Amino acid sequence: MAEGVLFNVAGGIIERLGSLAFQEIGLIWGVQDEFQKLKETVAGFQAFLLDAEQKQANNEVKLWLQSVEDAVYEADDVLDEFNTKNQRRKMVPENTKLLKKVRLFFL
Repeated sequence: MAEGVLFNVAGGIIERLGSLAFQEIGLIWGVQDEFQKLKETVAGFQAFLLDAEQKQANNEVKLWLQSVEDAVYEADDVLDEFNTKNQRRKMVPENTKLLKKVRLFFL
């Protein structure tokens, strides 16, 4: 059951990493290679998750699956953080004179 949810989260990560927005973020932050590696790693996890439920009787598989789950959720959190920082960067005016005028207007 949890594997299905995790499989979908992994799919969402792969989709987000392939999006134009994350390609732009990767270029801005200089992490495009790391994003590609993350995408490949998550895709590998996804392949193992397809049959993980059948193999859960083994304790080693349960432990491995828990570590995969932790890694996938952590990757999702990191991508959210990158996206938030990128959106915040886009919202900050480039022109400091304009920023000062806006601040003075509201004072």
